[in-house]
Amino acid sequence: MKKCTLGLGCFWKPEENFKNMPGIIETEVGYAGGDNKDVSYEEVCTGKTGHAEVVRLTYDESKISYKKILDLFFKMHDPTQKDMQFPDVGTQYRSEIFYENDDQKKDAYEVHKEINERFNGKIQTKISKIKNYQKAEDYHQRYLEKNR
Repeated sequence: MKKCTLGLGCFWKPEENFKNMPGIIETEVGYAGGDNKDVSYEEVCTGKTGHAEVVRLTYDESKISYKKILDLFFKMHDPTQKDMQFPDVGTQYRSEIFYENDDQKKDAYEVHKEINERFNGKIQTKISKIKNYQKAEDYHQRYLEKNR
């Protein structure tokens, strides 16, 4: 099993979208990319921690490829918006791919380049090495499923 971490706005909807896809074993929402290891939702919401809201996927590479996940990632949000996904505004809602290793980094840059060409250079998605990932509070996990 492999893991990948993606920021595409508020983490509730992406978790809902990914959770039942073939090859996705587990979804978890959290925070990544900031300077501190331990943060709370309230701190992340200030926009001062540097963290993005993210969904972390555990997937079976024999059933779904990382590139396919990235293709879905770009289809699930508007990657041309900087530091927001309407109606949510702030750096914590940015579009960002957090790679775990050199293979993911290479694939992320390849897919980003292809998508950016299709969007005439308007893609705002960042690509960064995973840093300071932290699982979000329990009440955020499967939030939409629990609050229908």
